[in-house]
Amino acid sequence: MNSVVVVHGGGASSISKDRKERVRLGIIQAATTGYNILKEGGSAVDAVEGAVIVLENDPEFNAGCGSVLNVNGEVEMDASIMSGEGLSSGAVSAVRCIANPIKLARLVMEKTPHCFLTGQGAAEFAAAMGMPTVPGEQLVTERNVKRLEKEKQEKDAQKPDQQKNLGTVGAVALDSKGNVAYATSTGGIVNKMVGRVGDTPCIGSGGYADNDIGAISTTGHGESILKVNLARLTLFHIEQGKTLEEAADMSLGYMKSKLKGLGGVILVNKAGDWAVKWTSASMPWAAAKDGKLHSGIELDDTNVIDLP
Repeated sequence: MNSVVVVHGGGASSISKDRKERVRLGIIQAATTGYNILKEGGSAVDAVEGAVIVLENDPEFNAGCGSVLNVNGEVEMDASIMSGEGLSSGAVSAVRCIANPIKLARLVMEKTPHCFLTGQGAAEFAAAMGMPTVPGEQLVTERNVKRLEKEKQEKDAQKPDQQKNLGTVGAVALDSKGNVAYATSTGGIVNKMVGRVGDTPCIGSGGYADNDIGAISTTGHGESILKVNLARLTLFHIEQGKTLEEAADMSLGYMKSKLKGLGGVILVNKAGDWAVKWTSASMPWAAAKDGKLHSGIELDDTNVIDLP
């Protein structure tokens, strides 16, 4: 079985030149981490969790310590994870003061009879599981403080929010046993209402994994993704016989035509094929398979290197 891991760093309207190299390095590190977990015999769930933890720990990405701020200048995060074997799932939303929400989502999947915990209940569960908390301000970056100020100043003059606020991180993987998995994590959208939850923790929107079809992680305008169930819609097209690329183009095209919503997806199927597609201006991504690492940020920008 050809193990493969694919990661994304969120759709973006644009990424400044000074950030591009840092973003590229972060996405490559995440894919390499996930791939090494698979090479050492780890599961697809281990690989996607490991890859997403790298991105949650990187302040360049809208997850974990790089999360954007809500209307009160606070970080509230969402995450979900799913195994294609038996469809076991775990998700958390509106969590605060947790460095790695994806770890908490996995604990929900493996240590509770539920799929989804939110807010205070998620916090109490994290404490019961011995998960350490971090001060809320530790997750706030200077860049995101400035972004919130700018957003509040320009709110009336800006494009509709379908065109921006597209940051999420995610990973999909296929392991040596033929199991697939996905993980997605986000800080949400800039200047969001307190308690707003987007697509990321919602199984079928922020991602989906089924060994019989494949795994997908999405990014983009959360409200649009929720309305079309983007993850499950894309896998439905694959079930109907479409290729990964065709399925992604169809579902992203539907969301754009119906709602003007922009986004992106990463996919892997049970045969080890993978695909990345987006309708936003850019989407940092990387894929590792057969000892090679492919990566890119914009449409005409793909690099391939040999992995050690």
